[in-house]
Amino acid sequence: MGLGWRWLRYVFPLVLVSAALAAGGITAGAAGPRIGSTKGLSSALTKLVDLPGGPPGAVAVVQVGGATKVIAIGVGNLTTKSAPGVDEVARIASVSKAYSGAIALALVSKGRLSLTSTVGKILPMLPSAWAKVTLAQLLQHTSGVPDYIKAPAFLKELQTDPHAILTPNQLLDFVAAQPLLFKPGSKYAYSDSDNIIIGLMVEAATGASYDTELAKIVTMPLSLSQTTLPASATIAEPYIHGYDTTEKPAEDVTGILNPGLAWASGGMLSTPGELNTFMRAYVRGKFVSPSVRKSQMKFVPGGSGPPGPGTNSAGLGIYRYATSCGTVYGHTGNYPGYTIFAAASANGSRSVDVIVNTQLNDRPPVSKSYTALRSAELAGVCVALHS
Repeated sequence: MGLGWRWLRYVFPLVLVSAALAAGGITAGAAGPRIGSTKGLSSALTKLVDLPGGPPGAVAVVQVGGATKVIAIGVGNLTTKSAPGVDEVARIASVSKAYSGAIALALVSKGRLSLTSTVGKILPMLPSAWAKVTLAQLLQHTSGVPDYIKAPAFLKELQTDPHAILTPNQLLDFVAAQPLLFKPGSKYAYSDSDNIIIGLMVEAATGASYDTELAKIVTMPLSLSQTTLPASATIAEPYIHGYDTTEKPAEDVTGILNPGLAWASGGMLSTPGELNTFMRAYVRGKFVSPSVRKSQMKFVPGGSGPPGPGTNSAGLGIYRYATSCGTVYGHTGNYPGYTIFAAASANGSRSVDVIVNTQLNDRPPVSKSYTALRSAELAGVCVALHS
């Protein structure tokens, strides 16, 4: 997501180590795989945290088979000075789009929706200009539907009341009168509106709330007890606090926005550990049939928001990151106080996620902190793929 004004500039577009790390940071079976040296990843995260404007803290989870290593650098709470914890919740921002992808594609696999289902057929109350847009195009951000987050009226609403309560349909109303940006399927353009529409399609196809389908399809089967879609900005401790590091001193912005303003597009909470569990399952195709997975894994040029490491390409609710160390699949996100990267190998056996507690993005001028984050993400991919 991305906003303007003081914190609207975010547009939703010394080493402290956990006790587990101190004890070796590895959980594995007696004869299971081992994770190689994480020195490069630790160094990259330390460099990032030490930079002016960098995050107060960072946590990375690397898993190879049954072996897991957690690296926590800096602090997740500037008041208590505690390290960011693998079991502490954080806002996962646009990584939420992977969850809406999992739900929609699971429904396609069950015959409740089709990749060719159109907005006009499933949601006839939405603008007629969007009628021919398909579910597949929404999932791949080739729909041409304008991004409501960039609408001047939406930004004005946020300036007036950042905790406003708006329904998904009200979010789409901010761009309902605008024409499509291009003919559906002809180009790529990342749009948060796409996933709001996907969430509404899920509700229309099932007759249940999006939250209900999230629990039924994703969080309950994977036992993700701390992965939720909150209705308010309130978070119960313990959690990784998010900060605006452009302020001196850094300002805690964890609750600055109502996450409902991002809903299925970017409003979720999860922990580094549960995010890793989800992404491994999602990438290996747990939620979908083989034929739907084949369609999901067809890619066009296009970056997630913000771009992940290497060359980015967009599939259906998933991104491919082709790096110098190999290829992984996943999603990224940022939100006031947070930037997230989560990815896994194609079979889900090797994975990495990185969460830092400030918002970093690729808008010019690109900061040293953002460049350092990309280096840290690449270092994490290298550990995961080459251990």
